[in-house]
Amino acid sequence: MGLFNIPLLLVCLIVLAIFHSCHAQNSPQDYLAVHNNARAQVGVGPMSWDAGLASRAQNYANSRTGDCNLIHSGAGENLAKGGGDYTGRRAVELWVSEKPNYNHATNQCAGGECRHYTQVVWRNSVRLGCGRARCNNGWWFISCNYDPVGNWVGQRPY
Repeated sequence: MGLFNIPLLLVCLIVLAIFHSCHAQNSPQDYLAVHNNARAQVGVGPMSWDAGLASRAQNYANSRTGDCNLIHSGAGENLAKGGGDYTGRRAVELWVSEKPNYNHATNQCAGGECRHYTQVVWRNSVRLGCGRARCNNGWWFISCNYDPVGNWVGQRPY
């Protein structure tokens, strides 16, 4: 018998590919890519990753695993939750999908929620940190923190 068992090698490669795929959609680069793409579309500069904000977001996500309720911590943040393989990238895409509900001329949400989107593109928020934790019910809780805090009522995001 040779050193390599082809079926075992194939199984290992498949497992690694799945792990990489799931991990890749939850990396700092994935969170930043979706944020920065949305910001570029409206002429707002890119954000950078902040390990301190990420630690705070992760700690808060960990604290919500018992009930998985989207209760804000009081920090400048966006929250999301989802089942299955819900990723951080998907959460940010959900927030960005609120863009059609934002009316820049009136600075109001029209036809639905838009405040997650306005936080994503808030010009003065330049640092980002996110965390993701699996809740006891099997869902995923995702939190992104922004600095400086944005989304001030009555102020335009950009």
